[in-house]
Amino acid sequence: MGSLLATFSAALEARDPYLKGHSTRVTAFAESLARLLGWRGSRLEALQLGGSLHDVGKISVDASVLRKCGPLTAHELEQIRRHPVTGARLVESFEDFEAALPYVLHHHERWDGFGYPHGLSGERIPLEARLLGVADAFDAMTSARAYRPALTVEQALVELERCAGSQFDPELAQAFVDGWRQGEIAAPSRPVRLAI
Repeated sequence: MGSLLATFSAALEARDPYLKGHSTRVTAFAESLARLLGWRGSRLEALQLGGSLHDVGKISVDASVLRKCGPLTAHELEQIRRHPVTGARLVESFEDFEAALPYVLHHHERWDGFGYPHGLSGERIPLEARLLGVADAFDAMTSARAYRPALTVEQALVELERCAGSQFDPELAQAFVDGWRQGEIAAPSRPVRLAI
């Protein structure tokens, strides 16, 4: 299973260099938050698998869309928004990956119901996906992308607080912010911008 995960990861990183290490960092952030919340054993193992595979559906997105520096067209945005469903279909085809399904399919849902792919809101979004969504957004904000520079950690933490209750589960967003500020959330393997 490990070699298959590495293959998926390498394929994604080859298509979009901005994704290099993204799944590893997201998984580390999410696991630190989950441990703060008391997750253990098989629940953490499922999180590790889900974090590793959460963006696997991007394999179906045109590489030029993944690397685009400017705003996306409606068609390009639709390609991006299909990646959770595409990823879920891939994950469903491997029995060993079944535990990753809620992470892969629902990590772009929003607390207020304006996310995708299904427009779920609040606690209708699986807890696993709500937790991963916070970690995913934090890593995305603190990573440079083709279309924008990285935010500092403090800017990203402020954004998590600002979007708590709209984009993010308010309790999970606050737990992440508090955990980071108290040094309980694992630092990523690559440096993040600490100041402006």
